[in-house]
Amino acid sequence: MKSIDNHKKNNISTLALDGDGSRSGTPEATPPGTPKKHKRKNSRGPELPTLIPLRESVTFDMKNILKMKDIKTDVGYARAWVRLALEKKLLSRHLKELLSDTDLLRSSYKRYAFLRCEDEREQFLCHLLSLNAVDYFCFTNTFTSTIIPYRVLIFPSRKFQGYATSANPYICLAGNLGDTGVVQVARHTLEILVEHKNLGMLTTLRIGHDNSGITPKWMIEHVLVRNDITGHTYKFPCGRWLGKGIDDGSIERLLVGELVPLTTDGEDLCYACSTPPRTRSPILPRKAPETKVRLPEIQQMLGESVNNLVKHYYKPEKERGSLTYLLCGEGGLVECLDNVFQYGYKSARLFRNRLYAWDYIEKCQAYFASALKEDVKVSQMKRAAYMSYCNVVARINEASQSVGKDGKFQLFVCVGLRDHVLERWLPVMAEAPVTASMYEENSFMREPTLLNFVVHLIHSLRDFTITLEASLVKGLDV
Repeated sequence: MKSIDNHKKNNISTLALDGDGSRSGTPEATPPGTPKKHKRKNSRGPELPTLIPLRESVTFDMKNILKMKDIKTDVGYARAWVRLALEKKLLSRHLKELLSDTDLLRSSYKRYAFLRCEDEREQFLCHLLSLNAVDYFCFTNTFTSTIIPYRVLIFPSRKFQGYATSANPYICLAGNLGDTGVVQVARHTLEILVEHKNLGMLTTLRIGHDNSGITPKWMIEHVLVRNDITGHTYKFPCGRWLGKGIDDGSIERLLVGELVPLTTDGEDLCYACSTPPRTRSPILPRKAPETKVRLPEIQQMLGESVNNLVKHYYKPEKERGSLTYLLCGEGGLVECLDNVFQYGYKSARLFRNRLYAWDYIEKCQAYFASALKEDVKVSQMKRAAYMSYCNVVARINEASQSVGKDGKFQLFVCVGLRDHVLERWLPVMAEAPVTASMYEENSFMREPTLLNFVVHLIHSLRDFTITLEASLVKGLDV
């Protein structure tokens, strides 16, 4: 085995690969039948970024392993290479390529060795191929201190003159092992490479700008982030504006990542990811929520989101997925509760400009603060709910100057779940006089049966300790 390690090093020493895996100074030939890269040109801005596929070669992975400074021995390099190949679902292919070198096998192993027997070797490779059915993160979770290059591609919208921004953008990438801190992005730059200590499984991406210049408003469709060693690609959907005076006024958004499944055809994966999805225009007021999402659908979605959280905590800790995604991702509890607050909201019928759930939350805070100031006679339990509610809303408003109304609502829900007070807030909110003026009678906030349904579901999470990521609360003292 030692001679094979030496053979790996000898092959590596003759190669000089650049960042995307092609040989230095030599353009990589395009294999026959390879689909062309997806390109879109427009007079309003430069070409959208393209995710160039990584090379799936033995030498490319060896090169990345040999760069790791926290490994000191040949055995350590070999084990890291095996872990990386297993995580990339290339272990069987890589070993098949290595073991096809008969001269290397003859010089390294005796005639009766396992790897010298063709039938045994083929069976061994077939067993390894079956491991591709499972997603492994044995490299990512083991080498936590190694430096990883993360390629970030920003896909802005070409619609509504929101492609380019005059402001100074920034991002902050976070995973289960840490975050990058604020990384400044040059203006009109849509692709950057961030080298940072291993962040683990990526969970969130915070993207924003300083709202400077003549045209700071920026419409982001989604952001792609790829680990340029393991090849794992994460998609962070957005479909919202960044800018004051548009959408909910946010100049910073927290995006929750989705891991794009590894496929056998890297070209198809890159082509699909490079094509942004169609998104709704946040300029126009959305249709009335009750016509968009029906009551039974909201109840079902809410039940499923709570059930997913319960199942998350009943799994062994090592098998749990991302709690942040279950809370704030697509179909998560925050999205479902937003549907609850939007259902029966009178703003869709009475007002030209759309009101957000946060508008209602602030009006409730004003009523509770007034009741506390005037020393209105209420029970001790209600008074405690009033005080905690006002405290959280005030802290969110004071500390979240760059976050819009939807982002504040997300914080409100997450903090309420973490502190197990959300189920106490909802009943007192329903009793506030402002509720009758802002909601229809058939809404969750005014129909006792529907309100009890929501409170009961949220109360079922009371036995679980909900720990929020630092990236989610952004270091706020709430």
